[in-house]
Amino acid sequence: MADYQAPLRDMRFVLNEVFEAPKLWQTLPVLAEAVDAETAEAILEEAGKITAGTIAPLNRSGDEEGCRWDAGQVSTPAGYPEAYRLYAEGGWVGVGGDPAYGGMGMPKVISAQVEEMMNSASLAFGLYPMLTSGACLSIHAHASEALKQKYLPNMYSGVWAGSMCLTEPHAGTDLGMIRTRAEPQADGSYKVSGTKIFITGGEHDLTENIIHLVLAKLPDAPAGSRGISLFLVPKVLVNEDGSLGTRNAVSCGSIEHKMGIQASATCVMNFDGATGWMVGEPNKGLAAMFTMMNYERLGVGIQGLATGERSYQSAIDYARERIQSRAPSGPVAQDKAADPIIVHPDVRRMLLTMKALNEGGRAFSSYVALQLDIAKFSDDAEARQRADAQVALLTPVAKAFLTDMGLEATVHGQQVFGGHGFIREWGQEQLVRDCRITQIYEGTNGIQALDLVGRKVVGSGGELYRNFADEVRGFIASAGQELAEFVEPLQAALDNLDDLTAWVLEQAKQNPNEIGAASVEYLHVFGYTAYAYMWAMMARAALGKDEVFYRSKLGTARFFFARLLPRIHSLTASVRAGSDSLYLLAAEEF
Repeated sequence: MADYQAPLRDMRFVLNEVFEAPKLWQTLPVLAEAVDAETAEAILEEAGKITAGTIAPLNRSGDEEGCRWDAGQVSTPAGYPEAYRLYAEGGWVGVGGDPAYGGMGMPKVISAQVEEMMNSASLAFGLYPMLTSGACLSIHAHASEALKQKYLPNMYSGVWAGSMCLTEPHAGTDLGMIRTRAEPQADGSYKVSGTKIFITGGEHDLTENIIHLVLAKLPDAPAGSRGISLFLVPKVLVNEDGSLGTRNAVSCGSIEHKMGIQASATCVMNFDGATGWMVGEPNKGLAAMFTMMNYERLGVGIQGLATGERSYQSAIDYARERIQSRAPSGPVAQDKAADPIIVHPDVRRMLLTMKALNEGGRAFSSYVALQLDIAKFSDDAEARQRADAQVALLTPVAKAFLTDMGLEATVHGQQVFGGHGFIREWGQEQLVRDCRITQIYEGTNGIQALDLVGRKVVGSGGELYRNFADEVRGFIASAGQELAEFVEPLQAALDNLDDLTAWVLEQAKQNPNEIGAASVEYLHVFGYTAYAYMWAMMARAALGKDEVFYRSKLGTARFFFARLLPRIHSLTASVRAGSDSLYLLAAEEF
């Protein structure tokens, strides 16, 4: 596999030329003091160095060795503890954390680029700081000041890690069914008892403590999801002076044997009357958890993008060097027995598909991250409300579409290698295996599609969709004639999505099955249309600039509009076919 190199040039293009993020930061008082173009450049450069130089070399060995469980203790692969310590010492765990508690204070649009680099280097490794960051988000937003002071500094610094404990053996998507219980104690703490499964980083040897955020129910909790509370449960209890005390009643019963992400410890966690403290209000645990969901679901989408990027880098190197057969138009490499496979139309189709999906995904993930920053940092109430609405609508698209396209990209990358792509030593098969989980965890992509169509589109009566569509229409109206080749197909795609959205809204009034039947294909139509918006903006930034980078950007944009955007037509036809065909078979007829 080719050595990973952070795509810093493209990241700079997206941040500085497409979205002009430094100008936005200057309008947001908190960020104006924390970051500018030079600071962002330095952060990304350093992140590129540590991810490419320290983390990426561990990706294959970590996959082959995996994590090991022994009597409740979990060991990560060789090199992981040392690499994690270097990563933490650089401040990368807390790159987006509140400076008041020791974080770096960077906007999400910067931390999103860091996340991409980390996950391209090693998705399994990147899960440990990602889960810690997610736990910090919920603690920062909902915990008492005492808990924040006690736990956040060591979590931001990477001295302690975090985990999110939601799923139980019988309760996955339907968290209202959880059985974990929390009994109140006289001193204000709680005794938490229950079993959680699929807990990423629930136990490991990277840090001296792990801070678990656990969903549980109080004795008098109402039924269903309205009765869920959130609790902070440390692996090791923390004394009043901040030193570590005794081991809490938390144990790892086993780790899962998985298809991919072998170096990430996926744990069964047992809480046997473990001491914990409530985060937020009683029975409001899901609200506290959803504080981090928009960030984490975007983060999982970025994992899909990251694996696609790593696969592309290897595939393009291989395609330039591997010689097989002659080009259809005649020999290109006259001095060789055959031509590099990059001359062949199907190889170029796969490479360009990867490139278009990766670069479109990078722009889209950055766009959503910018909305999160505006919603969090703007002092303009209207701007915050508008950004919040965009985040609500686009988060399920970011999670599901980026990961679906990430898997497509990794499969194309494997295919470019032919038989060698199936062989372990080249690394492409690992990326396919690793990427697959991104479509499943943090809410399966089918659930994301239901969220988009059911809650966000139908649930808002189409209002959230109209806000996004109006923004795209505004861009189209402002575009000059020189952008016609990009704007005209974007306009047609938006018109199609307008009509499809109206159709779904109408059908949902008559038959509740139509929401679920339409959801996945609708999300993909939305995703391709959103990428078309991104590619039109990127084309605008690249036009008139005669450098290889910009010529490549425009050529890739033309490929996207010519070969990928037309996918919306078959997807639209599937949505309009309705739900009837899904219910033709009785259960015993399957």
